[in-house]
Amino acid sequence: MATPTATRTTSATPTSFGPAVALSCRECGERTELGPKYACESCFGPLEVAYEFGTVTRERIEAGPHNIWRYAPLLPVSADVASRPSLNPGFTKLVRAENLGRELGVRNLHVKDDSGNPTHSFKDRVVAIAVEAARTFDFTTLSCSSTGNLAGAVGAAAARVGLRSCVFIPADLEAGKVVTAAVYGGELVAIEGTYDEVNRFCSELIGDPAGESWGFVNVNLRPYYGEGSKTLAYEIAEQLGWKLPEQIVIPIASGSQLTKIDKGFRELIALGLVEDAPYRIFGAQATGCSPVAAAWKAGHDVIRPVQPDTIAKSLAIGNPADGPYVLDVCKRTGGAVEDVNDVEVVEAMKLLARTEGIFGETAGGVTVGCLRKLLESGALDPDAETVVLNTGDGLKTLDAVTPTTGPTATIRPTLDSFRKAGLA
Repeated sequence: MATPTATRTTSATPTSFGPAVALSCRECGERTELGPKYACESCFGPLEVAYEFGTVTRERIEAGPHNIWRYAPLLPVSADVASRPSLNPGFTKLVRAENLGRELGVRNLHVKDDSGNPTHSFKDRVVAIAVEAARTFDFTTLSCSSTGNLAGAVGAAAARVGLRSCVFIPADLEAGKVVTAAVYGGELVAIEGTYDEVNRFCSELIGDPAGESWGFVNVNLRPYYGEGSKTLAYEIAEQLGWKLPEQIVIPIASGSQLTKIDKGFRELIALGLVEDAPYRIFGAQATGCSPVAAAWKAGHDVIRPVQPDTIAKSLAIGNPADGPYVLDVCKRTGGAVEDVNDVEVVEAMKLLARTEGIFGETAGGVTVGCLRKLLESGALDPDAETVVLNTGDGLKTLDAVTPTTGPTATIRPTLDSFRKAGLA
């Protein structure tokens, strides 16, 4: 097994991480110095970034660039990060979804559409932060275990900043995600196994001399990587006029995105950037890989790992690292965790496309499908301001909708044929 912490010498300086001052254990609270570490040396709990924020104002943020670096004073990055090579992700559209809301019976619904990022998924946000940490720690190879979207984001970011990339994926990923990960010229390694097995292999590689100088964005750089998801919380609040949504529905893979959006909301409140108002967080999973939803519905505090079997492969993590913390967040905020089967996923993908012109990937179908199910069960308030996330582009998962999507009719190029087809 890999050791949970690394002891390699780095060039990190106190200013390299901006307001970040330490890594803090999410279990026992013990603090350790910033470094390429991901587990507590005392209790092996996961580490996250701790901050001492200075004065941050709305005006300072609004004067920043139209990407995630406008929130640099709230992230573990240097103050001049916006001037460095980057894919500059973020500041994606928050779409007022009146048609979808009307169909589902929600009065005030928005879709945060992160398919507009450079590699067409939210993963560009988290990778951008991890790249800054990798450069600070003098890593020469950028790597990850991935269900597809992260592989593409790592490949693209490494190409942009001039790092070698070598990423690992399960061998059965969707063809679109394999292509969009390989096109950036890095090494793409398919492993015969599940995502959890790929991730375990990467952890072993970190502890081996072969992995020296490798920065795995979601393993030894995970504390920094996870902070990128906070920018979704910041953007949603700013785009709503500096206030929090009353309800938000978030897909769950590892669960990190959901817990970090909650962290972002709490930071905005603590800094006085938004009013301290209640918000409810809801998690969404595919039934074929729903260990968090199963634990929620059973009233358990622990997650029982599962073998994934779903078309929503980007969410197919059978042993989600942040699963227990997701349960805590949903319980504390008055939310819930729901799941939908593959048929419902496809129906929801087509519903979002038909009503709002947004073609989301299967994860988006999971989230919209769970939104509908939560409304039908009465768990969600149809009168509350609600945000639902679309985290990736449907062009990456065409196989999911291809069997039920095609031409309305095939006709000869004549008006008579047009009329006979009932199209007039």
